[in-house]
Amino acid sequence: MPPQRPEYTIGVDVGGTFTDVVLRGPEGEVTVAKCLSTHDDPAEGIITGVAAALGRTDPSLVTRVVHATTLATNAVLERRGVRVAYVTTGGFRSAIPLGRYARVEEDRYDLRFDPPPPPVAAEDCFEVPERISCSGEVLRPLDEAAVARVGREIARRGITAAAVCLLHSYADPAHERRVAEILRRTVPTVVISSEVWPELREYERATTTIMSAYVGPVMEGYLRRLTSRLAGIGITAPVHVMESGGGVMPVELAARRAVATIESGPAAGVLAAAATGHPDAISFDMGGTTAKACVIRGGRPEITHEFHVGGKGSFGGRRAGTGVPIKTPAIDLAEVGAGGGSVAWVDAAGSLRVGPRSAGSEPGPACYGLGGEEPTVTDADLVLGYLDPASFAGGTMPLARDLAEKAIDLRLAGPLGVSRAEAAHAVHEIANAAMGSAVHVVTVQRGIDPRGFVLVAFGGAGPMHAARVAARFGIATVVVPAHCGVASAAGLLAGDLSVDRVRSALGADPAQVFAELTEAAAADLGVRPGDPGVSVERSADVRFTGQAHDLTVPWTDSPGDLAARFSARYEQVYGIAQRGPVEVVGYRVRVTLPAARRAEAPIPAAPPPGTALSSGAGTASGSAAVAGASGTARRTAYFAETGGYAEVPVFTRASLRETGGPAIVEDAESTIVVPPGWRAVLAEDMAVILTRTDTDVETDTDASTSASAETGTGKGAEADTGTDTGAGTGGSHE
Repeated sequence: MPPQRPEYTIGVDVGGTFTDVVLRGPEGEVTVAKCLSTHDDPAEGIITGVAAALGRTDPSLVTRVVHATTLATNAVLERRGVRVAYVTTGGFRSAIPLGRYARVEEDRYDLRFDPPPPPVAAEDCFEVPERISCSGEVLRPLDEAAVARVGREIARRGITAAAVCLLHSYADPAHERRVAEILRRTVPTVVISSEVWPELREYERATTTIMSAYVGPVMEGYLRRLTSRLAGIGITAPVHVMESGGGVMPVELAARRAVATIESGPAAGVLAAAATGHPDAISFDMGGTTAKACVIRGGRPEITHEFHVGGKGSFGGRRAGTGVPIKTPAIDLAEVGAGGGSVAWVDAAGSLRVGPRSAGSEPGPACYGLGGEEPTVTDADLVLGYLDPASFAGGTMPLARDLAEKAIDLRLAGPLGVSRAEAAHAVHEIANAAMGSAVHVVTVQRGIDPRGFVLVAFGGAGPMHAARVAARFGIATVVVPAHCGVASAAGLLAGDLSVDRVRSALGADPAQVFAELTEAAAADLGVRPGDPGVSVERSADVRFTGQAHDLTVPWTDSPGDLAARFSARYEQVYGIAQRGPVEVVGYRVRVTLPAARRAEAPIPAAPPPGTALSSGAGTASGSAAVAGASGTARRTAYFAETGGYAEVPVFTRASLRETGGPAIVEDAESTIVVPPGWRAVLAEDMAVILTRTDTDVETDTDASTSASAETGTGKGAEADTGTDTGAGTGGSHE
């Protein structure tokens, strides 16, 4: 019997600033690569990172590539999708141009306020004569000749994609399917709502369908190019894409259901946090562009079935009415424009602000030496002594401290009339306040006391700020997992192949609906429901009889048990113990094929051969931090509790056993700051556990996590939390 070939898997996370690659070997050994994202062609950065991670490994040994991408999100935010025509039932063509918009925060006071443009221009909205009732009864037959005329007009205008959403098509999709058949004679891409997400509420169903048509061709072309580029370097393994709800889908399905990937990027990091084994946790992911927070309860992240893209306000960009609603499962998180690359600036009133604009990867922070002249959070952290400029990114990308100092002096300290250290510390504190707002959204604002949770920190910059953010909420424990700087890429390898299906069906036979949904979802995965390892999770949308809105609860065949589950969920969400008759309005299934699991190998004391780190906001290599086996390196770092700069010990994760703050722990991909009043311990799984020993820290678990920080500048330093950049959550993702 020939020896079994070793198998390797690759996780790739493309963010707004960095592209992270994790290569896992047959024994669980891990190699990582981190490089600047290439926005014009994301595949270029991916190939660079994959080649670096592979080193001398034979590419043909790779059996699986899992990819998280912000391509769909950024296409929506930057309006880089294709032009779409909208086709709907006669009398309803104005629903999309009218839209909805809630004026929140600063918009309330804008006397010249203009709402954002609709996802489809009014002149590109068409209607066809037809009508189906909510029970599926045909009230007016479809006028096929009118549909043909609409198709010719769409083609005449040069529009190549159409989104079809007919009234009550979830009850009977026959008219939509026939409209699609006719339109496809003249329009290359036609997407219908009954295939994308057949649910109640025509406006949300329409916008979801429009967004699918808008980004679908962009995603399809990108994934085709990526697959070809990977094949060009010898990787012919299947490519899978992370979807918004935390599952993974084949690349072919991702191209067809591009709308399901709009929250692809943030989902992977939450899975990595959930995999740490702490049942009640708050994932905190700070990268180069944004910071994200999500609540994990009982080991599972919270899931929402509707979110908003491009929203504004203090709800992490998901606030209803401030963006385009998307009806698809997504991990429920909040995101703010505060990352390592967030630009610090002084406004016309003389107040210091941080973000939401990011320096990104081009030109990047001033200290990168790539032409950036504006100070960022990374520049401030370097000036404060938290980063080692010589060993940054494993020594492959030394930082220019003099450029960081020059940017802070010229753009911040001078205009504010304060010292360089005070300005840098103010930037650091304002960034902490901004990121605290994301934690506030998913906890306090939803009636959850964060003090009973563990904060799991990751991302290139997250561990530098995590303890300060945790202290604001009275959180006493911070966990920094292994490979924290590339946790999202590592989390991809834990994702299961899964597909969601849903259907609104009032008064239907549950067994029949679930069977049809299960068959359709299994077909999407190329499996059968009874195949070994395939699992089916069923849930239902339930509401009190007569109410308009519903909640999703796990399905049970017992009506009494279903009502009890709904009442318990209702009390959890609204804080009210309510009882009464209920009705089922929708059915959901998730079909899952588990990914192969392998035990993680212990992390080596130094980055293994082949590790390539091109850059990373908040990244630092531990290899240069240790003075020797008998001693610990030391350097000067700024802590307000010590009165300013003080000499503190610097450890690598491998050399750390236990230390009190102030101290610094350096990784190959990130840096952990241990402030005074905290203690750091290395756990058996190589996670660093920070425990707060000083319990006299003021917290922000009241109704408002302040978006301002006292900086001692004499002029005030106000934080712009960046929550108005929305990617359904924020700006373009890290």
